[in-house]
Amino acid sequence: MLRKIRIILAAVFVVFTSLLFLDFTGTIHGWFGWMAKIQFIPAILALNIGIIIALLLLTLLFGRIYCSVICPLGIFQDGISWIAGKRKKNRFTFSPAKSWLRYSIMGIFILSLVLGITSVFTILEPYSAFGRIISNLFAPVYQWGNNILAYFAERMDSYTFYSTDVWIKSTLTFSIAAVSLVVISILAWQNGRTYCNTICPVGTFLGFLSKYSLFRPAFVSDKCNGCGLCARNCKASCISTKERKIDYSRCVTCMNCVEKCNKNAIVYTLRKKTETKNATELPTAGTDAATVKPDKSLRDFFSVSSLFLLSATLKAQQNVADGGLAEIEDKKIPARNTPVVPPGAQGIKNMSSKCTACQLCISVCPNNILRPSEKLENFMQPEMSFEKGYCRPECTKCSEVCPTGAIRKIDRAGKSAISIGQAVWIKDNCIVNTDEIQCTNCEHHCPTGAITLINRDPQYQDSMKIPAINKELCIGCGACEYLCPARPFSAIYVEGNLRHHAV
Repeated sequence: MLRKIRIILAAVFVVFTSLLFLDFTGTIHGWFGWMAKIQFIPAILALNIGIIIALLLLTLLFGRIYCSVICPLGIFQDGISWIAGKRKKNRFTFSPAKSWLRYSIMGIFILSLVLGITSVFTILEPYSAFGRIISNLFAPVYQWGNNILAYFAERMDSYTFYSTDVWIKSTLTFSIAAVSLVVISILAWQNGRTYCNTICPVGTFLGFLSKYSLFRPAFVSDKCNGCGLCARNCKASCISTKERKIDYSRCVTCMNCVEKCNKNAIVYTLRKKTETKNATELPTAGTDAATVKPDKSLRDFFSVSSLFLLSATLKAQQNVADGGLAEIEDKKIPARNTPVVPPGAQGIKNMSSKCTACQLCISVCPNNILRPSEKLENFMQPEMSFEKGYCRPECTKCSEVCPTGAIRKIDRAGKSAISIGQAVWIKDNCIVNTDEIQCTNCEHHCPTGAITLINRDPQYQDSMKIPAINKELCIGCGACEYLCPARPFSAIYVEGNLRHHAV
C-alpha cells in the first residue's frame, strides 16, 4: 500500500512539473506553479525558509521521500528503470557506496555555488537538469502536436488551439540537455538510481539526513530467510542481505523491498531506541545493544549540512516589423557589452547568483525573447534578444514562474517603470542614411516615448529625420530593435543595465 501511494503521488508531481515547462500558455502555472517552488535548491536560493524547513523535517521523519516523490528527475529515472524491469525482473544487486565520488561532486557543487561558477552548479542541479530536458527535447514535440491540432481546428472555424513557433533557442543548451538525457537514461536503465546516489549533490546531502530518519525500512531478523529478493528489487542498490544491512544514506524510501518481501521480513517502521543514529540495521535477536558501533559521523553531518545550506544562503543573499510580401532577411544578434535580463531580475548580479538555469521562464515567454546564454559567465541562464519579438509592457509571466527569486514577481504597472537597458542608435545601419528612406518605426512603436525624431541636418527644416533617445525614459523593452527594418543588424539596439533602476 505504501508503495502504491508513493507511485500515485510521484506520478502527479512528475506530470504537472513537466507541464510547467510544456504549457506555453501559462495556464498550468496558476494552479501548479508551487511545485517548482518546493524544489530543494530553488527554495534555498529563494530563501524560502518555510519550505526548506519542511523538506528537512520530511527527510528526518521519513527518509528521502523528496527524492522518490517530489524531485522530477528522480521520478523520471524511476520510469526508465520500470520500463527496463519489464525485460528483466529482480535485476539489482547490492553495491558499496562510492562515498569519495559522492562527496567530491557535492563539494564541487557547493564551491561553484559560492564562487558563482554557473556553468558547474546549473548542470549538477537536478531540477534544472530535468527542466532543460523537458523544455529543449520534449517541448518541441508537444508544440508540434499543438500546431497540428490548431491546423485542423482552424479549418473547422474553431480557435480552441493556436499555433506557436517551434525553434531551438540555443544549440549548446539543446546539446547539453540531450547528453544529460542519454547519460541519465542509460544509468537508470542499467542500475536504477545510480545517478541519484553517486552524482546528484541534493541526493548526497539529503542522504546525510536520512541516516537519522525516524521511520525507515528495517529487517525483522527472525523472519528473514536470506533469499535476497529485497536486494534484487532495490533500485538504490543499498541492501546487503548477507549482512542484513541497509545503507540509509542511499535509500530513497521507494518501498520496493517492503512490498516484494513475501515473508514480511522487511518493514517500514519506527527506528528503535536501541539503534544508534548511524545504525544500518535493526539489532538481531540476542545482540547486545552496547556492541553496536557508535555514531562516528554526526559531526561530519552537521559540518557538511551546515556548509551546504550556509553557502547557498549566502549566495542567495548577494544583491538581491512592418510586413510586406517580399522576403525579409533574418536579423542577427548584436554584440551586447552587457546582457539584457528580464524586469524583476534587478540586475546581472542577482540573476547570476540565484538562477539555476531551469529554463522555466524561457518556456513560458510568449514573446520568444528569452533564450539560454552561451557565455561562460552566465551559462544557460536566460537573457533577452529581440529578433523574434520584444518585451511587451503587459507581460509579466517570467516573474510569475521563477522559483528561485532570480526574477522577482512584478505587476504590469511596476514593469513599465523599470529600466532594464538603454537603446543605442547606430547611424551607419539606419536606412535613413543607407537608403535615404524616411522611417518612423522606432519613434512610432516606443511605448514610453523615449524616442523622438529630429532633423538630420539642423540647418534644413525639410531634412530627413533621425532618432534621438531620451535615456531618462528608455526602459530597454526592445520594441525599437525588433521593429527596426534595417537588416541584418538593427540600426537601434538595446544594451543591458548592470543594475535595473526606476524611470
